[in-house]
Amino acid sequence: IVDAIDTVTGKLQLVQAAEAAGTPIICCMGTGNKLDPTRFTVTDISKTHTCPLAKVIRTELKKRGITHLKVLFSDELPTKPDGQRVPGSVSFVPSVAGLIIGGEVIKDIVGIQPKK
Repeated sequence: IVDAIDTVTGKLQLVQAAEAAGTPIICCMGTGNKLDPTRFTVTDISKTHTCPLAKVIRTELKKRGITHLKVLFSDELPTKPDGQRVPGSVSFVPSVAGLIIGGEVIKDIVGIQPKK
């Protein structure tokens, strides 16, 4: 499963369903108000930092007994444009996130393990 849902509730429900079914899942964390797509990293949710969405998801998953989840997140601090309350996305940032996640899915399917 590839998760690109923008709501916390939707993400949590999808992760819980995947966990219950034993289905692999990768979740995209926040891309809103980010400008540097080179800062994306694929890791476990427990190793995320800086990303406000990842923090909320990590906390909520712990409450549900889920401590591991493959995610894509950015360690870039979100910009705070004047007067903007809802996170906005620059068109190329989410698309790069999608390409990275697509690559991860292919690597998982063919069994390529990450370098340590």
